[in-house]
Amino acid sequence: MAIRPYENKDKEAVRYVCLNCDGPCDMSENAQHFILSTYCDYFIEQEPQNCFVAADENDKAVGYIICAENYDSFIEVFRKEYFTRIPEEDTVHRFYASQSTLLQEKYKDEYPAHFHIDIMPEYQRMGLGQKLIHILLKHLKEKNVRGVMLSVSTENEKGVNFYKKCGFTLLEHTSGSEAYGMTL
Repeated sequence: MAIRPYENKDKEAVRYVCLNCDGPCDMSENAQHFILSTYCDYFIEQEPQNCFVAADENDKAVGYIICAENYDSFIEVFRKEYFTRIPEEDTVHRFYASQSTLLQEKYKDEYPAHFHIDIMPEYQRMGLGQKLIHILLKHLKEKNVRGVMLSVSTENEKGVNFYKKCGFTLLEHTSGSEAYGMTL
């Protein structure tokens, strides 16, 4: 397995991982559109230089870490170009997309960068997540980014434990999610 910078050729594989990292995708087309618009496409289309993949022996992306290095720059483009990709009549997904950035906004001054990480189930528990985190943190430090954060569902016990193991500090616990940060 190789950890390398994201390349344009990885787009469809990264989108596939995004939708299938918890097992085979059985979401509706609207739900898939929401997930990709909210948690994937901005990062690989607007900030590919801040994205890294775990590639298998055939150089196919089977995991990734994708990052926005500055919340203010991210949200400006996200609201204009990605939030609007979710149809107005899809009020539920538009609501969740609008809520998806609240924790990042709250902590943006101390932790301007935020990321998403996903790995296909058959490649989890192989140390790839820690390697992806390590390469992103090194990359952000080299760019003099002062801090990075993420939010995770409180129901994602594996994720919560993983972020703690990687050295992230709990910033806030809400009814459905937790925010973690790390000063760089």
